Amino acid sequence: MESVIEFLRSLYNPEKLIELIRSGGYVVLAAIVFAETGLFIGFFLPGDSLLFTAGLVAAQGFFDLGYLMLLLSVMAIVGDALGYSIGHKAGEALYSKRDSFWFRRKHLLYAKEFYEKHGGKAIFLARFVPFARTFAPVVAGVAQMSYTRFASYNVFGGIFWVCSMTAAGFYLGSVPWVHKNLEKVVLLIVFLSLLPIGIEYLRSLRRVKTLNH
Repeated sequence: MESVIEFLRSLYNPEKLIELIRSGGYVVLAAIVFAETGLFIGFFLPGDSLLFTAGLVAAQGFFDLGYLMLLLSVMAIVGDALGYSIGHKAGEALYSKRDSFWFRRKHLLYAKEFYEKHGGKAIFLARFVPFARTFAPVVAGVAQMSYTRFASYNVFGGIFWVCSMTAAGFYLGSVPWVHKNLEKVVLLIVFLSLLPIGIEYLRSLRRVKTLNH
C-alpha cells in the first residue's frame, strides 16, 4: 500500500511526474491513459497534466510527438470503449456497488449527472473533466447508448483530448519562461483540470441552500 501511495504522490508532484514520464517512457504513459479512461482504478489519475507534461518532455527530445499522439489517442479510445462495455454488461447493478479503494460510487453518480446534463456530448466533454472521463463511458453503456453514436464521440474526443494537451505542452515547452517554471505550469494545469469539479460543488451547495430556504 505504501508503494501505491508513493506512486500517487509522484503523479501530483511536477518534478517526480516528469521523472516518471522520462523513466517510464511510452509504456507508462500508455498504461496510465488506458487505466484512467477504461478502468475504475484510474479515476484518481491526472490525465490533463500528464498529457501536458508528456508534451513538455517531448519538446526536450525524449519522445517523438507524432508517435506519442498516435499511441495515446489509441489508448484513450480503447479505454473508453472498455468503459462502455463494462457499463453495457453490468447495467444498473453498478449503482449499488459498494465503495472500495478502487471504486467510488459518488464519482459514478457525478458522471451520470454530467451525462444527463450534456447528453452524447458528455463523452467528448468528459475528456477534460477528472472523474467524469473515467465514468462517463460506463454511464453511456448503462444507458444503452447506441455504440455507433458512442464511438463517434469517443474517437473524436480521444484524439482531440490527447493531441490538444500534448501539443500545448510541446509548443509551450519551447517558451523559455515555461521551460524554467515547469513546476508552476504543471500545478496550474492540475488546478484548471480540477476547477470544473470545484465550480460544480459550489453550485450544488447553492442549490441546497436555495431548497432549504
